[in-house]
Amino acid sequence: MSLIVRDAKVIWHPYTQMKNPLPHIPIVRGEGVYLYDENGKKYIDAVSSWWVNIHGHAHPHIAAKVFEQLNTLEHVIFAGFTHEPAVQLAERLLPLLPGEQAKVFYTDNGSTAVEVALKMCLQYWGNIGKQTRKKIIAFKNAYHGDTFGAMSVSGRSIFTDPFNQLLFDVEFIELPNAQNIESLKSRINYLSNEVACFIFEPMVLGASGMLMYEAQYLDQLIETCQKHGILTIADEVMTGFGRTGKYFSCEALTAKPDIFCLSKGLTGGTMPLGVTTCNSKVFEAFLSDDKLKTLYHGHSFTANPVACAASLASLDILLKPETLKNIKRIETRHAAFAESIKGHVKLKDIRQRGTILVMEWETGDDTTYLSGLRDNLYLYFLERGIVLRPLGNVLYILPPYVISDEDLAYIYKTILKALEEI
Repeated sequence: MSLIVRDAKVIWHPYTQMKNPLPHIPIVRGEGVYLYDENGKKYIDAVSSWWVNIHGHAHPHIAAKVFEQLNTLEHVIFAGFTHEPAVQLAERLLPLLPGEQAKVFYTDNGSTAVEVALKMCLQYWGNIGKQTRKKIIAFKNAYHGDTFGAMSVSGRSIFTDPFNQLLFDVEFIELPNAQNIESLKSRINYLSNEVACFIFEPMVLGASGMLMYEAQYLDQLIETCQKHGILTIADEVMTGFGRTGKYFSCEALTAKPDIFCLSKGLTGGTMPLGVTTCNSKVFEAFLSDDKLKTLYHGHSFTANPVACAASLASLDILLKPETLKNIKRIETRHAAFAESIKGHVKLKDIRQRGTILVMEWETGDDTTYLSGLRDNLYLYFLERGIVLRPLGNVLYILPPYVISDEDLAYIYKTILKALEEI
């Protein structure tokens, strides 16, 4: 019995209407930028397997470090215990983050990293005796995850529709630009005595269609928040670890957030791990003889040693000069291709930041995640050995940093054909 048939009998896939799904491709092996199915067909993983695989599949250095850790310590409860990989990862990660991040809190994934950040902020105000600061500001089109807190601070969409009545109220604001920045700052000033925190995806909103905005306007929003003591959360789950051309997107800012949320590229795509970091201001609000001021949050697999070992190995690779050169190479190639198709009649917009290249197709009013164009594009590229997973009418490339110029050229060439044929 084939893997596809066996899968259909027992598996419920994410973001999938299971009554009539597109065929699920049985992948049996990965190597570098390539995935291989059970029939031997090769695919270029041009979306880094949901944005996580930054160094390529089955990277030998990461595999060796994971194997070594599995033969040393696979897991231990992290309440009351500690271990070398968790401490070392925190020691190496904190100095890389913009600003003065002081502490690391480990979780399982991006959504849970966001949950912890929100709980830190809300409890922070309670701990210092200002329980009225409960409101959260977020961007209208944001996406921060699928757990309930993360959904609440995400823009209302088809992802949240069944649960909207159960989500807590959030003050949603538009993405900042030259025209609206003063009104957004005025709004924050007006609400300042009620607001606990402002959460944002810095400069690129991922799942909302790779929407992009400028650092200078985010700087002004953060500075306005800081003037009133409002805590700021940078959700760098997608943008972190080199995606926007810098190790972290917030390096482009003058103002520095209080809290960071990290996941995806953290382990190089090897296994789940989430991180929430905070500065001393946040952490010290939880230091008390009063046990009720404790952050009561944890997970069974908090700071899993194997995941921490994978992350340390991923950092080894990320910090090599050749990795940054690859990031810049991809950025340059993307920019050149974007310029070559600028103004194409079938494209509503082209935008690019770092290793992220986005092409928004002209589909009239049909611009949602359920756009009929989405499946046509997806299947078109699969047939030609390229994994691209459009967000509705938004096609994007977000490849592992090891992708070759030849593979990039093939992707670009295939996009040009798609613009002619679809």
